[in-house]
Amino acid sequence: MSSVTYETQRAALADVVAIPVTPFAEDGTVDQDTHRALLRRLLDGGVRTLTPNGNTGEFYALTPAERQLVTELTMDEAGDRSVVLVGVGHDVPTAVASARHAREAGAQMVMVHQPVHPYVSDTGWVDYHRAIAEAVPELGVVPYLRNASLPGARLAELADACPNVIGVKYAVPDAARFAAFARDAGLDRFVWVAGLAEPYAPSYFSAGATGFTSGLVNVAPAVSLNMLDALRSGDYAAAMKVWEQIRRFEELRAAGASANNVTVVKEALASLGLCRRDVRAPSRVLPEDERAEVAAIASGWSI
Repeated sequence: MSSVTYETQRAALADVVAIPVTPFAEDGTVDQDTHRALLRRLLDGGVRTLTPNGNTGEFYALTPAERQLVTELTMDEAGDRSVVLVGVGHDVPTAVASARHAREAGAQMVMVHQPVHPYVSDTGWVDYHRAIAEAVPELGVVPYLRNASLPGARLAELADACPNVIGVKYAVPDAARFAAFARDAGLDRFVWVAGLAEPYAPSYFSAGATGFTSGLVNVAPAVSLNMLDALRSGDYAAAMKVWEQIRRFEELRAAGASANNVTVVKEALASLGLCRRDVRAPSRVLPEDERAEVAAIASGWSI
């Protein structure tokens, strides 16, 4: 693959990496028209990197056919307006099939969800990602890393075998551990994406991240892009002003081991009349007495 293509992919990771929601219709199916409208809203708002089938998109609650549909809808709406990073995972054959489908649909990258197996060895982690990366050598591959015990040397080993592993979505809530891991793996070798979104972006950027994921961006693209602009210019005071603005929203999402992570985003969108609040089990809709606070936050942002 040409270095030019990799540069496009790497640049797309050094940005706000939006994780779109998957809206559901009243009958429980994916609401395709609303999905398209929400994607257009993100693109019109200046978002240039989209991750269909991410956790904010309820990846683990979607069927294989629905994950394919979400990928295809996203590719169709994105066109040449954004780079698309498709979430893949589950068992190796399923992840490989999803990655190949993403390639056929025209995606440029895949994000490999953290293995959900209860027993993950360091070398097994490498084997899992290598099997997926080798199946789609044309695509950039981004491991989604939530394993605090994995040493950086394992990521370097994976990239030695698979040069298409170009970035990492790092989602361990420990900025010091991130700083050490990135340097052990190769700080300049990968694009480091702060995988815990805006609350962690300032601390992770100070340690070498150049992009961050976002679910909040579904609600208020300008807010997320304002934080990115501040971080890119090294203006941490301005970035923390945005941090203060989004703090309560993100606290609500993080409460109870992130029980309402997607719920709060969809509730905010519902309060703005943009989609239904429905989420799938094991998530749940927000109780009625908690909805007003989310609506007040969303209406307070200049949407």
